[in-house]
Amino acid sequence: MRVLLVEDDSDLSKRIAASLRAENFVVDIAQNGEDAEHAGLTELYDVAVLDLGLPKIDGVSVLKSWRAAQRTLPVLVLTARDGWPDKVASFKAGADDFVTKPFKVEELVLRLRALVRRATGHAASIVTCGSLVFDAQLGTFEQNGLPLKLTALEWRVLSCLILRKEVVVDRRELIERVYEGDVEVDSNSIEVIIARLRRKIGAEHIETVRGRGYMLKAEP
Repeated sequence: MRVLLVEDDSDLSKRIAASLRAENFVVDIAQNGEDAEHAGLTELYDVAVLDLGLPKIDGVSVLKSWRAAQRTLPVLVLTARDGWPDKVASFKAGADDFVTKPFKVEELVLRLRALVRRATGHAASIVTCGSLVFDAQLGTFEQNGLPLKLTALEWRVLSCLILRKEVVVDRRELIERVYEGDVEVDSNSIEVIIARLRRKIGAEHIETVRGRGYMLKAEP
């Protein structure tokens, strides 16, 4: 789950990013509206956390720009402004959720997971694919009733695949959702992670679609 975190308070953005990364989110940070607008228009994100009071371009204008460009990523507005007019303006601009500061990071994590889950077409928090079960709210995996032990990278890949089960996920899309923007990625890194996942959940569950990417399948 790749997040664009737009927050001009450097200390706060670092604290939020650290907490989200601890929950296996991939986080890119923008500290002004101009950078946020560009990132949202040019990069692939599962969800955005957007402050309203930003330098250069305000948050509502950034959101309007994304929506005008048909960018459909879910957006959670996180702001110290708690007045009704700010909420109305945010939702009219295309916001999907609204949280006021101060806030609990645990609540933020739950809300972001819910937004990503619904955006991929899953109304319920439990997503299944054969014997594999993903609790999208808690972020846990089970197979045949037993918990799966996954590394952070394995979790990111498998969560992306199960939220798009039975659909081919492009290899480039996996890379963008698994690694942060400033990380150098080896050419075969995704293949290594896929190989490890196949050993853990069964090779028959992950199909390689040559020239395109990977698809998570239920048992034959």
